[in-house]
Amino acid sequence: MYEATVSAPVNIACIKYWGKRDTKLILPTNSSLSVTLDQDHLRSTTTSRADESFEKGDRLWLNGKEETIKQGGRLGVCISELRGWRKIEEDKDSSLPKLSQWPLRIASYNNFPTAAGLASSASGLAALVASLAKLFQLPQNASQLSIIARQGSGSACRSLFGGYVAWREGTEKDGSDSLAEQIESETHWPEIHALICVVSDAKKGTSSTSGMQRTVETSTLLKERLNLVPSRMNDISQAIRSKNFEKFAILTMKDSNSFHSVCLDTFPPIFYLNDVSKSIIQVIEELNRSSGKIIAAYTFDAGPNAVIYSLQENIGKVIGAIKKFFPTEEDNQVDPFNTKPEELPVDFNENVVRQGGWEKGAVKSLIHTKVGDGPRTLSKEESLLNDQGEPKVLA
Repeated sequence: MYEATVSAPVNIACIKYWGKRDTKLILPTNSSLSVTLDQDHLRSTTTSRADESFEKGDRLWLNGKEETIKQGGRLGVCISELRGWRKIEEDKDSSLPKLSQWPLRIASYNNFPTAAGLASSASGLAALVASLAKLFQLPQNASQLSIIARQGSGSACRSLFGGYVAWREGTEKDGSDSLAEQIESETHWPEIHALICVVSDAKKGTSSTSGMQRTVETSTLLKERLNLVPSRMNDISQAIRSKNFEKFAILTMKDSNSFHSVCLDTFPPIFYLNDVSKSIIQVIEELNRSSGKIIAAYTFDAGPNAVIYSLQENIGKVIGAIKKFFPTEEDNQVDPFNTKPEELPVDFNENVVRQGGWEKGAVKSLIHTKVGDGPRTLSKEESLLNDQGEPKVLA
């Protein structure tokens, strides 16, 4: 049986990717930088199998539901490109099985809501590319594979690495230099933790794809943002290498604010943040002020969910503040790190939050995680496909 199962992580950008200079190849208007989150808490898992006996045509299931693989579509392009690389190896060595010619069966599962602003497409496409690369036994390294993943979902290229990852925008028209590379591994600065506040698990109203193209076409602020990104990329890379949390936090928050300002400047305007999102920003700003130093950094992708970065030594203060003002629907959530929520600083001004705080469920749930590793190859026992090449029913 020719099969490979791989899991891939979620990444959350500190310097955001927003806008394409080439929509077909998914070439970005600016470079970006992200933190890879621990797969023990957030991941996509994909099993890919090639079998000569399968009926003609590839089939793919996402979370148990079959998806159409369109020729020339994002999934189709990734599969075709990787098949091409496999054929090159088969042409070099005639003893290799002709996997490039055999139909594929692919099953993928996310352990978190799809299309809810938690970058499910990034981890999903990274898992797809990594599993097919493993199945086809390709010699290309992770940066080379990231060129393929990028064509499926831009930020997927960053999920092929653990730790702290840069996606270089590149200059070549064919996209050959628009790829991801690791700035530092997860072991360099393991004290970075993340608290994800799931404000909404519903599919967002304006997709990232359509939203960013509207921004490119109509925003007058986008050019100003693009002028700032190169220095931010350099500065945040230095902050990560020197483990300077305050510098890292300021740049992360500024870039998130800049990104959402550009969305507001788009016409018609795009609103990814809601009132709960804005209130979380106020709480974090006040927590930093009343702590006498910056201990937390918020960032928001194209959705209302907050990701708050903090050092392990301060994450209890962050969790305490969020739980106080945003009681979740799930009262008995188990913290994987057994973190005890801490009291607010004495000087904390509770007037920054609306009187009485937010109603229960304004933040649906909290996910406490940390910086993590890149794609993992899993065992045969962890396959998502049954003997017939169809997705297993997961408990």
